[in-house]
Amino acid sequence: MQNRFDNPGRTRWRRFAALMVPATAVAGTIVFGMSNGAIAASFAVSGETFKVSASELNGEGFVQYGRIAEEADGTKHPVAVSGIRNARLHNLCQSVKPKGTPVVLTIRAGGGGTPVRASDLLIDMDSLEGDAEFKNINIGQDAATLDAGPKGAVGEKKSFGQQSDTVTIKNLRQVARSTHAGTFTLTGLKLKVSVGADAKECF
Repeated sequence: MQNRFDNPGRTRWRRFAALMVPATAVAGTIVFGMSNGAIAASFAVSGETFKVSASELNGEGFVQYGRIAEEADGTKHPVAVSGIRNARLHNLCQSVKPKGTPVVLTIRAGGGGTPVRASDLLIDMDSLEGDAEFKNINIGQDAATLDAGPKGAVGEKKSFGQQSDTVTIKNLRQVARSTHAGTFTLTGLKLKVSVGADAKECF
């Protein structure tokens, strides 16, 4: 009789388990470090992207510029960095589908009128969609002179940057490589691991 695990998906499941178990073991440490601002904004990215959606994002102190995100093996990815001093996200969804697996890990929070709150938020992203409104915006500012966002959130000299006093984005859809925050408060947190037909990403 054929073992029910002897199929092409076996390797994918083993790889998913290898990815998830260490992540689960250190999750508490990472959350504690983030809440105390102990993790540097610049760290080696995993090489995986993840999706983030929100019905609305409201931010104070917004900056944006480009940089290179780097994996531990030196692989480089050009990204757009968005920095926000104080952010509120309504109906937040974050999902990741590890490459080569039939599994999706989803986190939801900030529903019921109580938004997710983040301070000194930095996001390395591949793409962003939504309906955006900026107040008192500078477009084309030297990225090294940006001063509206989180402390130290600046780009290279003579490179393109922009900043505004506030930002509002409705129907946000974002593909990101990393997120860092000084504090990240997820009200009504719900984490779910889904498989196969039930494994649906945020969008």
